[in-house]
Amino acid sequence: MSPADSAASAGLLAQSIEEYLAEHPAAAVLEDGRVLFDMRIARYAVSESHGRCLLQLWSEERNLMRTVVEVQQRTHCLRLLTRRLGAAKPQALELVPTSDRRTPTARDAARRNYQRLLERVLTRTFIGSKVDGMRSAMDLEHSFGPAYTRGRLLRGTAAEAVIGVGEAESGATVDGILTLGILWLDYCRQHGDGRRHFGGLKVIVPAGAWRTAAERMAWLNHAAADFQLFTLDERSEELAPVDFRDTGNLESRLVHAFSGDAAIERCRAGIDRLLELTPPAARERIEIRPRSAAEVALLLHGLEFARVRHGAAAHSFAREEEITFGAGANATPLTGENEALCRELFARLFLSRHADGMRTDALFRLQPERWLESRLRCDITELLPSLRGDLIYTQVPALSSGDRGMLDLLTLDRNGRLTVMEIKADEDLHLPLQALDYWIRVRALNEDRKPAAGNSRPLSAFESQGYFAGAEVSPLTPRLLLVAPALRIHPANEQVLRYFSPQVEWELIALSEHWRRELRVVFRKRNGDR
Repeated sequence: MSPADSAASAGLLAQSIEEYLAEHPAAAVLEDGRVLFDMRIARYAVSESHGRCLLQLWSEERNLMRTVVEVQQRTHCLRLLTRRLGAAKPQALELVPTSDRRTPTARDAARRNYQRLLERVLTRTFIGSKVDGMRSAMDLEHSFGPAYTRGRLLRGTAAEAVIGVGEAESGATVDGILTLGILWLDYCRQHGDGRRHFGGLKVIVPAGAWRTAAERMAWLNHAAADFQLFTLDERSEELAPVDFRDTGNLESRLVHAFSGDAAIERCRAGIDRLLELTPPAARERIEIRPRSAAEVALLLHGLEFARVRHGAAAHSFAREEEITFGAGANATPLTGENEALCRELFARLFLSRHADGMRTDALFRLQPERWLESRLRCDITELLPSLRGDLIYTQVPALSSGDRGMLDLLTLDRNGRLTVMEIKADEDLHLPLQALDYWIRVRALNEDRKPAAGNSRPLSAFESQGYFAGAEVSPLTPRLLLVAPALRIHPANEQVLRYFSPQVEWELIALSEHWRRELRVVFRKRNGDR
């Protein structure tokens, strides 16, 4: 095989890996059935070098470097035949959609056992009530999946909806139970025979996994239903109530605001070096966004493709710049030897990622929510004139520990009222309650007001940490905006929103489907609308 053919073959292998990871952002890398890397938190670099496809994976726990010699498409995974440096025999890695490694048989058996356990516990605990219709079968029409066991508790003409989730399910599945619980309650009310009134919902989660459901449940409309939360210890079969109205202090954090202009100047040399490697005609599309006081990212339609970090050099008090390039979780240090590779990647990126790009292209499809966020950030005052576009923050860390650590956009309206914006580019059943998470914490931080020297009024935590300089943040509860393309709004989202507390002032904003070219509101719905 000629060097040109080798390079082309290696490039195709790299493209297959990149496309799989773009399609499956929650993918995991397995070796001998064991999870080596969870790609939600790991990083990778894949490239062609001297006719070889090189794959590097790293996380806080481990680092791996392999040469990929073959990629095999399987039904439920992508199998990579790889070779270690100096090893003669290839070794197989598997890319799978998620890190849940239970076999379908084991998973189904665990869920059947949990259903029997839950029926037994409910019958023993709620004496005088009849446990009826317990099931966990898939019902795609009504958005019910097999991870949740659902049923009814009947007592005369009164009834309650019940939903539970076992301890073997993932943390994300457990956290999603309240969304499915609300839908199940609504289903029971809509499909009842008219003889019984479904007055409430009982939600049952594993012991020690109640906090997310409790924080969300506190902000539902309790005049609309009697919501109750329980934990179930599957070993002792003990069902314990949770007082969701007293969940303790929220684990919120808010880093101090920094000067974006100062960060850009600090990293100027590295930024200029990267700009020289980008296609000249496309440089006006580049967005330069400070990530911290010492880090600046270069983005193309929301996709970060390079970063400059200004920090201390090893074993010295001198300062140096660390420059990396690569899209998504793919990051590679820039050196003199790989500048040509960097320039080639940038050319491919700018050729692929534009409003009229090919939807089959992995670089076009990467991070659509960040693309939509970048459009909103630039044109928010034209789309939503009531908001201030000059005081807008992206990816503000204001959440407790967990997978979702940052809200999408935070700004003020013209009256100084905080506005939380959660953005989705694709259907997401859990959009309303995920957005509520952010609203809860922004509200708490805004209510955390302390006197400040030289001010006649107490300052919110945002003002104390340097956000919204020159503006007065209103003590009113924040507004909550949920933004998505009209055809990508999950049909169940409005059902869930109707059960929000009246104190949560929300608005669902549907955009035109071709938002990459034209940002336009198709329709809007607010709490209180019929």
